[in-house]
Amino acid sequence: MLLVTGGAGFIGSNFVLSTIAESGEPIVDLDKLTYAGSLANLESLRGDARHVFVQGDICDRALVRGLLERNRPRAVVHFAAESHVDRSIEGPAPFVQTNVVGTFSLLEEARAYWSGLADPERCAFRFLHVSTDEVYGSLGPGDPAFSETTPYAPNSPYSASKAGSDHLVRAYHHTYGLPVLITNCSNNYGPHQFPEKLIPLMIHHALAGKPLPVYGDGQNVRDWLFVLDHCAALRAVLAGGRPGEVYNIGGNAEMKNIDLVRTLCALLDDARPRTGGSYASLISFVKDRPGHDRRYAIDSRKIQRELGWRPAESFESGLKKTVRWYLEQRERKAA
Repeated sequence: MLLVTGGAGFIGSNFVLSTIAESGEPIVDLDKLTYAGSLANLESLRGDARHVFVQGDICDRALVRGLLERNRPRAVVHFAAESHVDRSIEGPAPFVQTNVVGTFSLLEEARAYWSGLADPERCAFRFLHVSTDEVYGSLGPGDPAFSETTPYAPNSPYSASKAGSDHLVRAYHHTYGLPVLITNCSNNYGPHQFPEKLIPLMIHHALAGKPLPVYGDGQNVRDWLFVLDHCAALRAVLAGGRPGEVYNIGGNAEMKNIDLVRTLCALLDDARPRTGGSYASLISFVKDRPGHDRRYAIDSRKIQRELGWRPAESFESGLKKTVRWYLEQRERKAA
């Protein structure tokens, strides 16, 4: 049994779906169902006894305590977070509340639960904290990729709140011995992503004939990771990761934002040709957002070396699957 937080969101729902499909292990899924979480992401598990959904807040310690005591999970997999940089700039308070206070609340209840376990359950328990590469700050064009020892230098309220949560998780291992695992991943893409994020936003706008807004000069670089590759990496960390360790997870797919948008347009041109020319004609450069990090890149050699994980999808194959999924969803809704 796993207790998953944020399992109705983008990465969380993909983890829940793929884990149950792969192993059949039961999952208790705690999600607040904010704007970015949806039970529609989990529709295929409706009526499946292996998936128990609970709507609630990770800051509700009595709720978390009850879930731990009743279900006796072997691990907590912690996805629940506010994660959109633009929203954090407009209003940082929810990010501090969920990402910092929520993680603290979860750690406190997990520590109490773990402390009361008998061996061998106590030795086997894990607290897996899913974080982001944004905690490391911004890279220059020639800088080496982020490693697990790169100093933290967050530049947005979102990344600062995630950095704070990472530090708390690490401290609970070193102070209390809680067997934690921390992962820092690059930009995820794939099915079920809320359309405020770059790839689904561009697909939705393009199909609606709306402008495709690209920040600044479009030269910002991100490393892209297919979400199901990320989920496989998390299962590898959960199975074989060393308590107290950090594992960076990347897709080995650095790309400039403008090149990504143009690639998406070309895929859509092939799949759903647009009357009036290429979707690329809809690209529009807009004012850059404050503190926009220039480049992220992940060095994932540690997880490859220690746990044998590598991404199964290339960026090209993953992006094709993603575009196909969104087009199929659009057709399903129109039917």
